[in-house]
Amino acid sequence: MSKFDPDTTQRTLLSAGPDKPGSLVACVVVIHGAGLGKRVDIRDTPVVIGREHESDLHILHPSVSRRHCEIWAENGRYRVRDLGSTNATRLNDRVVGVADLADGDHLTVGESILKFISDASVEARYHEEVHQLASHDGLTGFYNRRQFVELVDRELARAARTDAAMAFAILDVDLFKRINDTHGHPVGDQVLKQIAATVRTVLRPQDIAGRIGGEEFGLLLPDLEREAAQAHMQQIREAVAAATWSPALIGEPITISIGLAVRDTQHPDRANLMRVADHALYRAKQEGRNRVLCGN
Repeated sequence: MSKFDPDTTQRTLLSAGPDKPGSLVACVVVIHGAGLGKRVDIRDTPVVIGREHESDLHILHPSVSRRHCEIWAENGRYRVRDLGSTNATRLNDRVVGVADLADGDHLTVGESILKFISDASVEARYHEEVHQLASHDGLTGFYNRRQFVELVDRELARAARTDAAMAFAILDVDLFKRINDTHGHPVGDQVLKQIAATVRTVLRPQDIAGRIGGEEFGLLLPDLEREAAQAHMQQIREAVAAATWSPALIGEPITISIGLAVRDTQHPDRANLMRVADHALYRAKQEGRNRVLCGN
């Protein structure tokens, strides 16, 4: 094996670039203005960009119309359509009604600029990794608090429009400080990872999970009324209580307490639901932990 000489430039072969991963999808990313860094993937259904909360890409700025434009896939190509916005939709600085999108195109929506990245783009893998880092908690893989809150607000706005059932839960690890103090923070981190993995096995595809605090997790539960939501949370609580833990924690019980809130006319938004769920969680802790309580 030859020794590397830092003073000599080695000849290399031209690279064909990275392999094209099959899981990547086209997306648009906000690269300037309000919503900087936000991203939305373009899959089987049209995505709406606008100021209203239920937009797939929510840009909260007065220059953006409530429903500004939409992007969709059609016969192997991607298209954009203006939805009657006040300030028009611009594609590469040109006002458009309906137009095809090419990789690298810039869309101006109000005062924000978005970049379209096709699924075949060499940038797709990079933006996928950046998006994961920016939107997910590195330890558990759940959404981070910022991304979770944004998704909750969007789904609650949709639920309000259609009067759909919706529940919200806060999960907290019982006596987590004692685990950290007794076994050390690295073991505490492993507990959080294992709890997240266990919870994930019980979650439905439509459930949204986020790490909202040190040992606290938030869950948004679409289409569940009170009794069904309680039963779902009991499944999660039981799964955690029955889980097998790392060797360092043999003999140490690991349980969670869960506070639950159900969306209704008195609790229509995230702030109210979080307050009710947090109060129910507090009562669950006071009444002995390892239980699910639903607030009113």
